[in-house]
Amino acid sequence: MTDLSAFPITAKWPAQHPDRIQLYSLPTPNGVKVSIMLEETGLPYEPHLVSFETNDQMSPAFLSLNPNNKIPAILDPNGPDGKPLPLFESGAILIYLADKTGQFIPQDAAGRYETIQWVMFQMGGIGPMFGQLGFFNKFAGKDYEDKRPRERYVAESKRLLGVLEQRLGGREWIMGHTYTIADMASFPWIRNLIGFYEAGELVGIENFPNVRRALDAFVARPAVARGLNIPKRG
Repeated sequence: MTDLSAFPITAKWPAQHPDRIQLYSLPTPNGVKVSIMLEETGLPYEPHLVSFETNDQMSPAFLSLNPNNKIPAILDPNGPDGKPLPLFESGAILIYLADKTGQFIPQDAAGRYETIQWVMFQMGGIGPMFGQLGFFNKFAGKDYEDKRPRERYVAESKRLLGVLEQRLGGREWIMGHTYTIADMASFPWIRNLIGFYEAGELVGIENFPNVRRALDAFVARPAVARGLNIPKRG
């Protein structure tokens, strides 16, 4: 049996199946990127809930795996050269799992880098901007008398949606007819923006029909439906 005892995180979240990928996460837009990818690939994995309510992400055990105290993170007992690999940052994990399985990323070099380009577009733009807009629209930002921060994030979110709208014109998915990690990276955030963050009307989501069409196709995938609820909240 695989021994993961050298990794302190397994003391707080014991591995019942140490031969499987250990997923430490929460069903947030960043977290579900990885659970969806794991469900899509069929890789065996064991999910562990990192509860923000009890500040699990700040625990020494979690910080030993991700010093940036963010979910998701994984521990793959069968990493490169057969050695365990701890990994954090959702975009990096998506690329790693795509390479590990040979799935959901083009095998030609040009297609591969173009896909990674769109993953980085999500990581650097969609995630941070939608997250800030969500804060100012749904949470404490509503109490700010100065509305310029919210207006800035609304404008930038609309711009980013416009980029995706144009990209999806005549394409089923971000990379064309092939579903990839670029879609798994972006659509959980769009779903969250118009759902949990209740900002669909604010950004005029009806003005982005290609985005809505692709989002509907995304959430209709069985693996996506499963991954959106993993790990299950207590």
